[in-house]
Amino acid sequence: MVSMKDISLACGVSVATVSKALNDHSDIGEATKKLVRDTARKMGYFPNASAKQLKTNKSNNIGVLFRDEAGSGLTHDFYANILESLKVRSEEKGYDITFINTNKKALGMTYLEHCRYRGFDGVAIACARYDDPEVIELTQGDLPLVTVDHTFENRTAIISDNAKGMRDLTTYICSECGHKDIAYIHGDMSTVTKNRVESFKLTMKDFGIEVPPEYIAVGKYRDYELCTKIAKGFLEMKNPPTCIICPDDFSAIGVIIALSSMGLKVPEDISVAGYDGINITKAFAPRLTTIRQNTGEMGRQLADSLISTIERKNSATTLRIVVEGTLIKGESVRSLKDNG
Repeated sequence: MVSMKDISLACGVSVATVSKALNDHSDIGEATKKLVRDTARKMGYFPNASAKQLKTNKSNNIGVLFRDEAGSGLTHDFYANILESLKVRSEEKGYDITFINTNKKALGMTYLEHCRYRGFDGVAIACARYDDPEVIELTQGDLPLVTVDHTFENRTAIISDNAKGMRDLTTYICSECGHKDIAYIHGDMSTVTKNRVESFKLTMKDFGIEVPPEYIAVGKYRDYELCTKIAKGFLEMKNPPTCIICPDDFSAIGVIIALSSMGLKVPEDISVAGYDGINITKAFAPRLTTIRQNTGEMGRQLADSLISTIERKNSATTLRIVVEGTLIKGESVRSLKDNG
């Protein structure tokens, strides 16, 4: 293995000069720096990461906690896009990301213990069961930490504006398209779900519409079979809704396909809307009416906030960064106003 002493002998300079040149110290001339770096590269020298961590007390490695209880994993567009953006932004700033092992039997230690063992500079919680005692312990630990779509006291959170997103979607369906009988299948109960359900009810109330309790059903995110079953139940009601909002785009597309197999056309016979703005909706017909969440910006903000905290630029500041989505009007919601 090539050492700094080997480089110093090849360059005819001291080991201290080699160290300073490789670490870009200002008291070393540019010509010497170039000589040392070129020589080190030709000789195949790489600094020892463990030794550097001991010296700087930094690993330049971010731990990512991602535990999807629904089982979608990285096939879930929302999280996959956030994590891709987080990765790109972190690498631009000189950091690697490593997933935290969520197999507790294999781990043999808590999340916090594992993060300390791996020497992470900070942690991004992208998806987790937030009432898990180990997750709570991690958020109460001493590591810099930022969460996605969930808030903890004294921790920065990157939040998709679910309240505004649902308000924009409901306003479009109700006000612009003229629907009054709107049913909503929501996902598993969580902070995100609570914000969307409350926003849906309040927006309908603002338009003077009381939503029948049977028009709001408990579904599951990315479970198109369950959502289809619920949607069929809506259509069998004495007063069926004219529009159904699904918990996400994946479920909405499944519902549209299932209804089509029954001989029902969307939006001619029934209108359907989704939520998320996943890429497949761009190639699906009819083009889905939905809210596109700005996952790219969420990932960038996640990286920037966490790295800023790690580097102690705003270590005393706790932020709640809200990222707005965009209404995609699509073609899956029919305008009842066209009928006069």
